[in-house]
Amino acid sequence: MDSISNMPDVEEKVPLQNPGDAESGACEPETSVPTQGDKSGPEDHPPRLTDTVIDVSKLSSETGMGHDFHVEEVFPPSSLEGKVKETMHNAFWDHLKEQLSATPPDFSCALELLKEIKEILLSLLLPRQNRLRSEIEDALDVDLLKQEAEHGALNVPHLSKYILNTMTLLCAPVRDEAVQKLESVTDPVRLLRGIFQVLGLMKMDMVNYTIQSLQPHLQEHSVQYERAKFQELLDKQPGLLDHTTKWLTRAAADLTAPPLTGPDTPDSSGVASPSPSEPVNSPEPLSPTMVLSQGFLNLLLWDPENEEFPETLQMDRARLQELESQLHRLTVLASVLLVASSFSGNVLFGSPQFVDKLKRVTKALTEEFDSRPEEAMLTLSEQVSQEIHQSLKSMGLAPLSSDNTASLKGQLQNIAAKENCVCSVIDQRIHLFLKCCLVLGVQRSLLDLPGGLTLIEAELAELGQKFVNLTRHNQQVFGPYYMEILKTLISPAQALETEVESL
Repeated sequence: MDSISNMPDVEEKVPLQNPGDAESGACEPETSVPTQGDKSGPEDHPPRLTDTVIDVSKLSSETGMGHDFHVEEVFPPSSLEGKVKETMHNAFWDHLKEQLSATPPDFSCALELLKEIKEILLSLLLPRQNRLRSEIEDALDVDLLKQEAEHGALNVPHLSKYILNTMTLLCAPVRDEAVQKLESVTDPVRLLRGIFQVLGLMKMDMVNYTIQSLQPHLQEHSVQYERAKFQELLDKQPGLLDHTTKWLTRAAADLTAPPLTGPDTPDSSGVASPSPSEPVNSPEPLSPTMVLSQGFLNLLLWDPENEEFPETLQMDRARLQELESQLHRLTVLASVLLVASSFSGNVLFGSPQFVDKLKRVTKALTEEFDSRPEEAMLTLSEQVSQEIHQSLKSMGLAPLSSDNTASLKGQLQNIAAKENCVCSVIDQRIHLFLKCCLVLGVQRSLLDLPGGLTLIEAELAELGQKFVNLTRHNQQVFGPYYMEILKTLISPAQALETEVESL
């Protein structure tokens, strides 16, 4: 592969500074790295939680809570901003090509790029890499390169080869392939562009590595910072915990409420599943862990129109809503797979390739489920039945009969109906899994998945880890406030004392 245009995820990743200045001869590339922003806006929070405190706390919460926090691109290539950026970048590189193709060549922009590349390479070095630092300083000496350019002796291909060799020494393994592909590029402009873009990704890797290394320190700082800011507000507004108190009171009531009478809802294995809003009662006395776990689960069923959202979770409201949406999509996905497997048997669903393909088809269409569920499931039922038919045919197995095909489509389309029994069972089991994650951890909970969830194990692991990270960080920040409230809700007092330290 000898064209830089064939390299995935390279050309759009690293923006250039003022690329529109190419027409006027400006040649300074952009090397700064964008940061990940929070999508929730001020309207997501009640007026009494001041915007200043929340905005300042967002980054602290992101870095302290998320183990997967990382720097990423601000503007997707498909967005209007991304398209404008790409157009202006192309103008810059076209201008560079004109300069290098002139007689005699104009190396002004090339020199600026080489200078910037040198600075990036030096920024990637560790403090102890003094010998390599000296080599880079000598090989990319700006004054010497300028003199060579003035005499028409600047050897861009030779410098590019040295830069690629250095990048190979410094890059993370994930960038090895991208660097290797650049070695086959002969056009100097494409080569410089590719070098500069991959270096941008390497800078991003370095930033993310630094963030991960500092994660424990960032987390501790985040907890202390968020708690102090909340205490400042609480000192000014003594009623700031009213909604939080109602939230925990409801969670305690849910745990002590008697179970509903009536027949259990059997699943395909004949085992009844508890409702997520009705946890299985335990003879053990209530504990803070039990109440908080039930409270966090209740937040995934929260009415978005209900303004009495716990004050201690206002910054997490958008994240919880996204988790709720993700849970709903997984419910639909698992329901589709469960229905499809009952018609196609173990032969097809014993093939990871077939299951993965069916999951991709379903995921693509469930994006539209919230806005147009009936239409989405109608299209999905056609595609799933077609996939099953084609796969059975390719394996030399008997295809579904017309009656079975019609029944399959009907059951899939019925998933869009409210109170669908399959969706209800799957939804209950996902909530049960999340409850286990809060108590036992994600990995232990994955060892004993309820029936019907094994095909979405990877997706459940991701959902469970996000939920655990969010709740754990929230408890670390607001644990002291929760304990004061729970003292009035839980008895005997001895049961409370045993768990104070755990929060």
